[in-house]
Amino acid sequence: MKNTKLNIENNKGQKLQAYLELPANQKPNHYAIFAHCFTCTSSLSAVKNISRALTNYGFGVVRFDFTGLGKSEGEFAESHFSANVADLVAVSHFMESNYKAPALLIGHSLGGAAVLSAASQLDTVKAIATIGAPATVNHVKHLFSHDIDKIREGKDTEVNIGGRPFKINPEFVADFDKTDLPSIVKKLRKPLLILHAPTDTIVGIKNAEQIYHNAHHPKSFVTLDNADHLLTNPSDSHYAGNVIGAWVQRYFEPQENTMLETQGEQLVGHLNVVEDNFTTSIQTKRHSMIADEPVSIGGDDFGPSPYEYLNAGLAACTVMTLKMYAQRKNWDLQEVFVYISHSKKHSDELELDIETPGYLDHISKKLKFVGNLDTSQKQRLKEIASRCPVHKTIASEVVFNTIVLED
Repeated sequence: MKNTKLNIENNKGQKLQAYLELPANQKPNHYAIFAHCFTCTSSLSAVKNISRALTNYGFGVVRFDFTGLGKSEGEFAESHFSANVADLVAVSHFMESNYKAPALLIGHSLGGAAVLSAASQLDTVKAIATIGAPATVNHVKHLFSHDIDKIREGKDTEVNIGGRPFKINPEFVADFDKTDLPSIVKKLRKPLLILHAPTDTIVGIKNAEQIYHNAHHPKSFVTLDNADHLLTNPSDSHYAGNVIGAWVQRYFEPQENTMLETQGEQLVGHLNVVEDNFTTSIQTKRHSMIADEPVSIGGDDFGPSPYEYLNAGLAACTVMTLKMYAQRKNWDLQEVFVYISHSKKHSDELELDIETPGYLDHISKKLKFVGNLDTSQKQRLKEIASRCPVHKTIASEVVFNTIVLED
């Protein structure tokens, strides 16, 4: 995954902090915009995880800070709901002018309400996904209801939201009553995916029910079991990103995922060392994968480890080879299982008489056959299992040719 910093101005000339997350091949098929939650920023882990999960489905995803939040210019009091929607429209116009118009909008919490409103103004948007979104815009007013008397007096007031101080004014509060979100949703004729946690204590699950009721088909609901409002557990945000990525494919024309022009190799692996820990994007011409390391050694466990991928290649090649052999022989092989593990074992443990004893790579391969096979047939299949191309490659001496490419 690679991200690019964007220079975007809103309709007031204020600069918005924005990043474009790109797929491993750096060539998105489509673009999306992510709108973060009320008082959050685009640096929230959930925002990053969902955005980066979507890159594995061929999307370039813009994540940005609303006016007055994060590193975007302006004051928080200027970050009222109408301004959030205007920021989304400004980002969409920027992308349309410089890249391609975003076709997917994703919004978290109040950002979900904002993308619903913005989608009604943007003809290029083909689909919308909301996460923990309120059914009405003024839902967030309860966060500062204890200070409402001061605000009604026409005074700028400092309120505490989520343990952080923010300065707001009467215009900021009044703006939440200007948007009739239920009416907007009723008129919206675009595919909508609603993700919500039944245990959400900030924006209750009833909000998802109301949005779903107001929306027209095609509409879908996915429950985020046991997740909290901010999706603080990485597995929840990663899951949400993958669900959105899979769901939206139904509403987009399939496109070939082109490899990096300069190489034309069989696959490419990419790791953003600064931001992605060990989480690595792997892409072939038509398929995307994620590799990672387990939590026990400092990874995030978002995908199989490198050795698990090695084992996977060996397992796939083994069962495919056995299928072809059994078919040629017209044997009754109905199913085949192969169980593989890689480890380091000492030559003494393996009872090997070698000149220099020491630890060696050891691969355990266990086979299970389903079908009407006699003992001799099973023995022959065991022998063939060692002749699959990947097995032979691993077992033989491999010549590597490593080249450093210039930018």
